[in-house]
Amino acid sequence: MILLVLAAQFESVWSAIIVMTTVPFGLACAVFAMLVTGVTLNVYSQIGLILVVGIMAKNGILIVEFANQLRDRGQSVRDAVENSSNIRLRPVVMTMIATVLGGVPLILAGGAGSEARAALGWIMVGGLSFAAIATLYLTPVAYLLLARFSRPKAEEEARLERELALAQQAEAAPAPAE
Repeated sequence: MILLVLAAQFESVWSAIIVMTTVPFGLACAVFAMLVTGVTLNVYSQIGLILVVGIMAKNGILIVEFANQLRDRGQSVRDAVENSSNIRLRPVVMTMIATVLGGVPLILAGGAGSEARAALGWIMVGGLSFAAIATLYLTPVAYLLLARFSRPKAEEEARLERELALAQQAEAAPAPAE
């Protein structure tokens, strides 16, 4: 269902697939963080997994959407993804740092129920730390590999304009006499 929503947002199935290819790596990073820290799979850790998927998808959307805009302006796939990754690096890193630092108090807190909240904290800190690397490297690689199968929206719009102009010319031409 998320793939369909992303395809509608991007108006391209390929862009949605690019964003969705990074999500399993984010989940793998979160599961790796669970294994390293000894956290069990419970309600809090499942909420953390959903959080990791959401932030990974958001970061992928930031990079892919801007790369698509750059391609519409005439840049090649490689130039578009390089420029998009460089320009969107700061928002991606700021989101990751803020979320990771927000999870630190969950890990350090004591008291009643702190073990359960620590599961969410470890997934936020460990999973998103590893997932940040995956987002910053895998999204551009996936875009570079898969975006060449799609056309920029500007190219599609130009084709539609040409077809419309030809249809209007054919309509305006006098009908042949019988």
